[in-house]
Amino acid sequence: MRRSLPTILLTKKSSFASSILLSLLIAGAPAAHGAENPGISAADRAKAVRAAKAQAARKAAPAAKKAPAKFDFEGDDVNYTNWKEVRAFLDDLSARQGFDRAELDTLIGKVRYVDTAVQLMKPAPPGKPKNWQAYSARFIEPVRINAGVKFWNENAEALARAEREYGVPADIIVGIIGVETVYGRNTGRFRVLDALTTLAFSYPESPNRAARMAFFKGELENALLFARKDGIDPLTLLGSYAGAIGLPQFMPSSIMKFAVDFDGDSHIDLRNSTADAIGSVAHFLVEHGWRRNDPATSVYPVSVSPSRAWEKFIGQGLQAKFSWEELQSAGVSSNAPVPANMLFGLIDLQNGSEATEYSLASNNFFAITQYNRSYFYAMSVIDLGQAVRNARAR
Repeated sequence: MRRSLPTILLTKKSSFASSILLSLLIAGAPAAHGAENPGISAADRAKAVRAAKAQAARKAAPAAKKAPAKFDFEGDDVNYTNWKEVRAFLDDLSARQGFDRAELDTLIGKVRYVDTAVQLMKPAPPGKPKNWQAYSARFIEPVRINAGVKFWNENAEALARAEREYGVPADIIVGIIGVETVYGRNTGRFRVLDALTTLAFSYPESPNRAARMAFFKGELENALLFARKDGIDPLTLLGSYAGAIGLPQFMPSSIMKFAVDFDGDSHIDLRNSTADAIGSVAHFLVEHGWRRNDPATSVYPVSVSPSRAWEKFIGQGLQAKFSWEELQSAGVSSNAPVPANMLFGLIDLQNGSEATEYSLASNNFFAITQYNRSYFYAMSVIDLGQAVRNARAR
């Protein structure tokens, strides 16, 4: 049976019974309290209350939900449906996933080539040294910190609940959403299908071009599956030039695998629900190795000896696998206590012509790098989250 692509923006999937319960909760009926309705479990009551709050919040701002989608990068007409490799992709997708083949043709016929995405994917020109201090200054700055305080205050309950359920501290979640989109201010203005189709079939020449095109074909497939699952017109999805979506900038495959309904409304919405974004970030980190019982500190500044015996520990992958004793014996030292029963990686934060900074990174630091495979990124997440926590405490 062929399954049609959705043409509506949003479809709720709540059952009739849950709809009745939701109506009672919004109206302030006894079901919202619990003592008067002992047949509902505490967990179900909590979920229903969250759903009622989420629905009420969305009803309070209908104009924002119904505003026509606008995007900045309209792209160029290409007619990808004439491309042999695109037709083969659509044939395979229709056969495996049950999409209506004619509807796929119609949809992809509306997709445009986005040269901006291609240019941004090209490797950076060589010769410019990395500079951690310059990179950090882009994220650890007053505008982002103040926005983070506001975001934390407005979403304190969801952040606390995510910390309880997943063991991921609120400041780490706040740091990621702040680095990614300044708490929803910059979620991207590209049509996701334009960006993903362009990169799946028009990726720039590079040594890893075939692998990258395969990756983006997979993301294009997941974007279509996500849109069908959630009842979203695929062409309304906006995101980054690489196709990342919503407050936490999840790629479509990550939405399908790791996003969660954290506001209890039976719908995952990373574009409009801060609770869903918060819960999804926490769930992503746990699924990528975050350990709730590890120390809150995940990086420890260290010094290195002139002997340079420690260099063999640099660039050894995104994982903690060396003991403190091993690192000390190679000339790594610290002025602060370092847990003796943990494994670490030695990371270098280059500062252009200035001295490189070194730190020990624990397992949870490397869990953050699974979000973005960069030492600079993970350190910025940690530093921004701590800066917001400190500003909020003042």
